[in-house]
Amino acid sequence: MSENCNQSCSSCSEDCAERKEKKNDFSVKPHEMSSIKKVIGVVSGKGGVGKSLVTSMLAVTMNRMGYHTAVLDADVTGPSIPKAFGIKEKATGSEFGLFPVKSKTGIDIMSVNLLLENDTDPVVWRGPLIGNMVKQFWSDVIWSDVDFMFIDMPPGTGDVPLTVFQSIAVDGIIVVTSPQELVSMIVSKAVRMAEMMNIPIIGLVENMSFFKCPDCGKEHNIFGDSHIDEIAEKHNLKVLAKLPVNPKISAACDKGMIELFDGDWLEPVAKVLEKSIEEDNK
Repeated sequence: MSENCNQSCSSCSEDCAERKEKKNDFSVKPHEMSSIKKVIGVVSGKGGVGKSLVTSMLAVTMNRMGYHTAVLDADVTGPSIPKAFGIKEKATGSEFGLFPVKSKTGIDIMSVNLLLENDTDPVVWRGPLIGNMVKQFWSDVIWSDVDFMFIDMPPGTGDVPLTVFQSIAVDGIIVVTSPQELVSMIVSKAVRMAEMMNIPIIGLVENMSFFKCPDCGKEHNIFGDSHIDEIAEKHNLKVLAKLPVNPKISAACDKGMIELFDGDWLEPVAKVLEKSIEEDNK
């Protein structure tokens, strides 16, 4: 029991021995025909730090290593995954359920944009509807033989991240940040939310960490000095990777060719993920 316990078990996330009432179980089972080994959430404290980019690159990196990967796009009001992969066709279904769309290299993807008539149609829904849509992506979609599913979550600590943490069996999360000190403060909020929900934090990835001059090879911190090491030390976390500002990456996303990106920045993350699945297979 916490020293600050107020005996209000219904509003407490702690699972202590003195708990007087059981915590509500909001977990949702995946489709009975689905097979998913590992579920990794990719989160950020705020928008614009490259969370969807990191999600896409992680799926591509693990796919190149021979694992069957999938992306569940939980950013319902700002979906960008289909664009990064150049997917224009729509998702299909049968009496059994919905089927994700396969990318050029065989990555399974489900996003609200694969269900809308036009990609530019806005999703003007309130939180509960958005949360239910995300749960349906988990329970109504048939995810076949997936080794790693990456969930691209909307920024912040609102309805959808809460829904994902409570409803889906997430094995761990990767937190994406950028160098600015303001972002560092907001990242701490996302980390603490995961800690409150008892979700394992695999580590941190810093995007837009530096720019490497193609002429002299010198690295420039164009967004200021990095604070990721301070955050990592504060929360006893690992810094998994630092991604540079690279015009080729943005160009690949804009052209729907993220599967062709050339770079090994996320290989340290891939090794950590690979080790986790190898340990499960022992």
